[in-house]
Amino acid sequence: MIQSMTGYGKTVLQFSTKKITIELKSLNSKNLDLNVRIPSYYREKELDIRKKLASNLIRGKVDFSVYIENNGGEASSKINENVVREYINQLRNIVDSDEIELLKIAAKLPDSLKTEKEELDEKEWNKIDEAIDKTIKKIILYRTDEGRVLLKDFEMRIAIIEELLNNVIELDPKRIENVRAKLKKGIYELEAKVDENRFEQELIYYIEKLDITEEKVRLKNHLDYFVKELNEQTSNGKKLGFITQEIGREINTIGSKSNFADMQKLVVQMKDELEKIKEQNLNVL
Repeated sequence: MIQSMTGYGKTVLQFSTKKITIELKSLNSKNLDLNVRIPSYYREKELDIRKKLASNLIRGKVDFSVYIENNGGEASSKINENVVREYINQLRNIVDSDEIELLKIAAKLPDSLKTEKEELDEKEWNKIDEAIDKTIKKIILYRTDEGRVLLKDFEMRIAIIEELLNNVIELDPKRIENVRAKLKKGIYELEAKVDENRFEQELIYYIEKLDITEEKVRLKNHLDYFVKELNEQTSNGKKLGFITQEIGREINTIGSKSNFADMQKLVVQMKDELEKIKEQNLNVL
């Protein structure tokens, strides 16, 4: 089953002093473009997070974020009382002002606040790690649902191209007869004397050059192969892209050989459907 590269997942954890939100978003990209935003005290786990995301999401422009909202508890930054008092004493020797004004000035000076480094709590991290797994499952489910929509669209457009191909096959004898008639008419209009046997040989040679039997067979095989890959267990948008290139090659060859307006109209319609498939395939994992 194919998957889309577009996806979204979110998990919220509630602790006694804070709420942690884990968010995953992904869009289409040729390769894996991974952006991780996490608080500084989780940095030692970043490599593990990246490995986990890469092994599960494979491809796409992926944004992973961890947001923290404090609900209360001790602040990580505290007033450095000794430093602030020393600042105030020094300022009192310089300016004559009340204690409040001196405190306002001292609070803005370097080292007036000291930040205590928050250590990683392994029990807390284990819960966060489980939440990351849940979020990955959510985004994969989202991608799978989007993939079902793409699958229906692909199957519809492949069916349209197959129907147009059948019309080309039905029209082919008429095309050959039309080519034969045009060549004979051209010769007769020249009022030139021709060797009928020689003319027939040249005519057969020319018509063989315009023969599209192989292209019709190959195009049908490529269409069947595309549908087969759509229903494989592993989503492979790159492989589908290669198959669409082969489909396009056969359609173009049929168009260049057709030399018949009615068939060229069918070829244009096939090209239009194929371009829509290529556009949608850019979003397939």
